[in-house]
Amino acid sequence: MTPKLKKLSQQVVVITGASSGIGLVTARMAAEKGAKLVLAARSENALRQLCDEINQGGGQATYVVADVSSQDDVKRIAQAAQATYGGFDTWINDAGVSIYGKVEDVPIEDMRKLFDTNVWGLIYGSLEATRHLKQRGGAIINIGSILSESTAILQTIYSASKHAVKGFTDGLRMELEMDKAPVVVTLIKPAAIDTPYPLHAKNYMEREAQHAPPAYAPETVARAIIHCCETPEREITVGGGGRMITSMAHLAPRLLDKFMENVFAKQEKADYAPRPRHQNGLDHAAGRLEERGNYPGHTRESSYYTTATLHPLVTAAVAGAVGLGVAALVRKSKNGSSTGHEPASESKTAQWVE
Repeated sequence: MTPKLKKLSQQVVVITGASSGIGLVTARMAAEKGAKLVLAARSENALRQLCDEINQGGGQATYVVADVSSQDDVKRIAQAAQATYGGFDTWINDAGVSIYGKVEDVPIEDMRKLFDTNVWGLIYGSLEATRHLKQRGGAIINIGSILSESTAILQTIYSASKHAVKGFTDGLRMELEMDKAPVVVTLIKPAAIDTPYPLHAKNYMEREAQHAPPAYAPETVARAIIHCCETPEREITVGGGGRMITSMAHLAPRLLDKFMENVFAKQEKADYAPRPRHQNGLDHAAGRLEERGNYPGHTRESSYYTTATLHPLVTAAVAGAVGLGVAALVRKSKNGSSTGHEPASESKTAQWVE
């Protein structure tokens, strides 16, 4: 039996990694929809500023300064939710860090530090959430990546951590289902998202890191997360470009390898020198609220693929309507060609189909 989830306006939501990128956009979006928030990150100044913004806007938010690589810090997040709101309904594990560079150039201690945040931090959060939600029901939403199923060259350690996230999330889901616990466990797999992710990464490349195209707005992920707070979902991929990469990983792995080696490796390097290496989010908190990053191309503000995934019935209806519109256009075109007139609705319909 699929557990039922509350409307977001009736929920208390915990978000780790709430001070930038996907976590920040999700916090703002959830606050607009009436959720009470417990926000966690390493930077107190950024968290205080965000909570002031939400509370002054009529929302309700509190914060906990926490490094999720510490299990004691993660416990304090759950305790704060209990003390402030009497518990929580959804726990979102969003905190993450990254490293760019060849594996042989990256110190082992940096690799371990990345796993401490991306994997162990997520495990600590999931276990705290499980202990609490098994009693009252709710959702655990883990932020993985399309790199949970493929590997981005020069981001090998990050990719490996996201493979681990998927393995853990799938196993936790099955165990909770076996126990008939009223908990939904969802994995969100974003494609490249225009957040400060490349700028916060520790960079061992000779040039600044950037996303390879296509890149999507963090709002595309936030909308998927908000949907999963209220609607039981097993797994959501955000971005059609990401879906293409995961499909290639399964269907044409050698082709994807060659693409990574010959194309992707160049695309993820900017045409300017990197920042000093000590300026990174692996070793230090960013310290400021930032939604977007340094993506040089056109950021896609929406994803037709993800919208179709989240709203299949609506998409089917729209597709049917588009089909009828195209059929009507064809008929009008035939009539117009016989009279020498061009259908006035053609350009409008073409935009609609796109």
